[in-house]
Amino acid sequence: MEIGIKIDELTNCLIEQSTGKKFNTEYKLIEKIDSNKAIALKNAGWSFDWSKPQESDYLVYGLYVKGSDELEGLIALKHIVDQLYTHIDIVESAPHNIGKDGKYKGVGAHLFAIACKESWDVGNEGYVQFTAKNGLVEHYKETLKAKNIDWHNMYIDSYGAIDLIKKYFEEE
Repeated sequence: MEIGIKIDELTNCLIEQSTGKKFNTEYKLIEKIDSNKAIALKNAGWSFDWSKPQESDYLVYGLYVKGSDELEGLIALKHIVDQLYTHIDIVESAPHNIGKDGKYKGVGAHLFAIACKESWDVGNEGYVQFTAKNGLVEHYKETLKAKNIDWHNMYIDSYGAIDLIKKYFEEE
């Protein structure tokens, strides 16, 4: 799928837009999104059917404010170890985080940082590949240091991955 999430800010935490308060985060592998959970997410305003990536062997990770069980974002990825990269299928910010009036800033880049870290952890040296929506190619080059494979297929290499990993996972 084409990735269309806007990177609003590179920050090592989530920032509550109304107060400027910073919140530490954690992420978790979501074991199973069944049809009931997928319907509940759709009814809550999520754009994608999050059960579909898991049907194609993608891992789905949820981003949370530390200590909370409210999802702030989701990312689906698959490790292609024999080709040394990780493919990102879908990235989505929670509906309450979208737009200039969203609850938190920093979700989008944080989700890409998760992909880079997971890629690094499985031996893919942080390389991640994704397909960007047409209007966001330059945006991803500027904010994530992504590079073009062709006109809208992009990747983040080890150098860009290290920057994101250090920014979001400084304790590791």
